[in-house]
Amino acid sequence: MIAELDKLIELQKTDTNLRRLKRAIETSTERRAAIEQEFEEHAFSIREIQGRRDQLHSSRADLEKQIAENKTYLERAERNLKHAQNQREYETAMREIDALQKQITGFETQIVESMEQVESVDKELDERSDEINSLDEKRNAALAEFDSELKSAQSELKSLSAQREEVFRTLPARLAGVYDRLAQRSRDGIAVAEVINGACSACNMSLRPQVQLEVKKGDEIITCENCARILYIQKREAEATA
Repeated sequence: MIAELDKLIELQKTDTNLRRLKRAIETSTERRAAIEQEFEEHAFSIREIQGRRDQLHSSRADLEKQIAENKTYLERAERNLKHAQNQREYETAMREIDALQKQITGFETQIVESMEQVESVDKELDERSDEINSLDEKRNAALAEFDSELKSAQSELKSLSAQREEVFRTLPARLAGVYDRLAQRSRDGIAVAEVINGACSACNMSLRPQVQLEVKKGDEIITCENCARILYIQKREAEATA
């Protein structure tokens, strides 16, 4: 395999990694936001449950307050009944007592229902206690890991870019120009494609036997008749099929 083809293969692998790293860096803001959003959704669901619990406690406190007020009115109505001086005052006091007792019974029923709901919510929170207690820690760890990976990608990008320039400068000008044109015109940036199972891995077009043989020899630059990409076969495969 000619030295220039080795350099082209190395250059293609480097450029593929550079595209991956650039894409990772360019989308880092969105991906970091997605991590934060995922944890925020968990936190929101927990806050929603806690909010329901707080609302239930608040409603129970209101009911207990209304019961206490009604019991005060009930005591007054019972005193009025005790000191009623005629039938009208007696009946009025009885109606008030009956209405207040019914209201108190209704409020007490609501409190029982509220207590059952609180028990259900507390159980749900208890089941998610591990998640609740570790949520902030996991969020911070996930973001720290992401930031570390991003920093590593930025460092690798800088290093690979320098390596790429060094390899590119050693290519003949004509070959470098061909490589650039092929890479720039393809969506995936592939200018050098491996031959796999007798086909170009970039366009999946099967190669004529004569073309496969010429690629295996590695004596010259051979391009795909369909997509014009520069072709190569891994040395181990070329040796095994020679």
